[in-house]
Amino acid sequence: MMKKDMIGDPMSRVDGRLKVTGGATYSGEYKVAGLTYGVLVPATITSGTVTAIDTKAALRAPGVLTVITSFNAIKLPGYHNDAERPVKGLKLFNDNKIYFNSQPIALVVADTFERATYAATLVKATYQTAPFETDFHKNLDKGVVPQGGRYKDYVRGEADAYKNAPVKVEQEYMLPSEMHNPMELHVTTAFWDGDKVTLYTKSQGVKSSQRSVAAVFGIPAENVQINSRFVGGAFGSSLRTWPHEIAAAQAAKMIGKPVKLTLTREQMFTLVGYRPLTIQKIGLGATADGKLVGITHESHSQSSVYEEFTENSVNVSRFLYASPNANTRYKIIPLNVGVPTPMRGPGEATGSFALESALDELSYQLKMDPIELRLKNYTDMDPERNLPWSSKYLKECYQLGAQKIGWENRKPQPATARDGDWLIGYGIGCGAFGAYRSAAQAKLTLTPDGKVNIKSATSDIGPGTATAMVLIAADILGLPAENITFELGNSAFPMAPTQGGSATVSSVGSAVHDVCIAFKNKMLLLAGKPQNSEEKLDYVAVLKEANLPLLEITQESKGGENAQKYSMYSFSSHFAQVYVHPLTGMIKVKKVVAVVDAGKIVNLKTASSQMIGGAVGGIGMAMTEEAVMDDRYGKLVNGNFADYHVPVNADIPQIEALFIDKPDPIINPIGTKGIGEISLIGVAAAIANAVYNATGKRIRELPITPDKLV
Repeated sequence: MMKKDMIGDPMSRVDGRLKVTGGATYSGEYKVAGLTYGVLVPATITSGTVTAIDTKAALRAPGVLTVITSFNAIKLPGYHNDAERPVKGLKLFNDNKIYFNSQPIALVVADTFERATYAATLVKATYQTAPFETDFHKNLDKGVVPQGGRYKDYVRGEADAYKNAPVKVEQEYMLPSEMHNPMELHVTTAFWDGDKVTLYTKSQGVKSSQRSVAAVFGIPAENVQINSRFVGGAFGSSLRTWPHEIAAAQAAKMIGKPVKLTLTREQMFTLVGYRPLTIQKIGLGATADGKLVGITHESHSQSSVYEEFTENSVNVSRFLYASPNANTRYKIIPLNVGVPTPMRGPGEATGSFALESALDELSYQLKMDPIELRLKNYTDMDPERNLPWSSKYLKECYQLGAQKIGWENRKPQPATARDGDWLIGYGIGCGAFGAYRSAAQAKLTLTPDGKVNIKSATSDIGPGTATAMVLIAADILGLPAENITFELGNSAFPMAPTQGGSATVSSVGSAVHDVCIAFKNKMLLLAGKPQNSEEKLDYVAVLKEANLPLLEITQESKGGENAQKYSMYSFSSHFAQVYVHPLTGMIKVKKVVAVVDAGKIVNLKTASSQMIGGAVGGIGMAMTEEAVMDDRYGKLVNGNFADYHVPVNADIPQIEALFIDKPDPIINPIGTKGIGEISLIGVAAAIANAVYNATGKRIRELPITPDKLV
């Protein structure tokens, strides 16, 4: 009897050994013959134009091959306004305009990285400066509604109905800018062969990167090869093709040699996006028994002057709780800063902090347990779209999380629970994120040695994509996992969507599921058996009997129209226990319990790791992370690893990840929904609410630091 690995089993990562032994090759580690090295030169002003660049000293420096600027760069077809697909956003070396401090103005290419780095310090620019604005608070009145209808004001029932309720909360909540800071720097190696270009780069979507590069250079997509097998963390910072990636390919084309362009850690703070600074106003109104009468959620969020960035920070307030009246308003404030980008949980993480904090404040006004208040306003249908949920087990999340955190020990009166000198508090914060499924393809190959290889052009930014796909295939095919390999991160592979929005297992996993079913049916046909028979086959014997050297099948999978009849979300409920020292304001997060309704869990081990990682990000959001801008110069004060504080091991408590693990009957054949985003959404609110329960001090401006508590 063959060993059968089952969906839901806790399986170790199939690429784990490669990663811990250094065998995994990341984008900056590929060896290419004749490699040269590129280093970007940053602007020293925040707004204006470059009037001249002196590159003579840099060009005379040892090993320097060229210095590329807007004055000598080749023009790229996709950067023209009349291009078939004109590129949006920053177009490096296309003109001499400066939109933000540290924007690249030149690219030095040399025969070593060290020589390029030195030569970059020799490039001197002359500027015509212009007025700039980086002060978010000073420019709040300049907020604009983003282009496109999806961001217009939303009203259900009566706008601002909360104002007429007998019990109400009206508060403002602020989140600073947070930077991605993945362990792996962004590195791109590019080289040309005639009119074909190859890039080794850090990408969450090799197919989307392929399309973007093709559009910029005006060449067919098939002339662009993107390789991104391993990604050392991205979380949204590699969702798009950034200007430095295009610059690497542009430089390679100009000098006729491969160019490897590496961003410095400081450049990671300005050139690959971040979670934008956001101020939100929440108005909640309820009856005396806790029934919500109205919800108003307004958000002002930072964007750039050269490109709009938007996110769904207000959307969660439209559907998470039952309220006959709800309205949202969303505006962005264009500033002289680099453009933001989605960051794990995108706007939902931002919006849930405000909504879940306000709901906690309402619970104290009502003298009602925060869980009871949520149950009182539980929704069995999506009130925004007036559709049934495909599945929803948030009540079970409340119950299980409360039990595991020890909610019965929570004191309704703040600042009354102690352990020696420490105050103890408990908090809850909930989250929701759309459960998506996109079309995807997978190619399966069986060889005479009984090995199965599956390929799809998806990515893996950390969650263990290949492991999940191998487990799905092993479960369906009835083969041991060690007989199956899954390859990804290559734009030549069958089509797959970008890894983002917690949709990879739902989308690509469905393609793997469907190609395995198609393969089994093909084998049954070759063996003369009825289709969809459950009879076990010896695949190698069938292959041999059919006199085939191998068997290849490619299958596309996509959702059906039935899915449009349902509202599909993943849900989470995060619980936190904190200790706060009243004299020093020091906070210790003692325990976090994350309970998730995400359909069927494919791999318990990697899913748990993903939830723990999200909780760590939530702790950073709540307690340590804040990008500080010096508005006199438009320059980040703490744009480095030393001064920007991410959580370290000492900050991380016991984190328990729990799953309801009930299949969603609608979204896909596996019944799984995403967990990447909801692992973080709600964590910051849970911690903030626990701090209030411990101290009686409500912190509405993140991060929660000791100075705000003493």
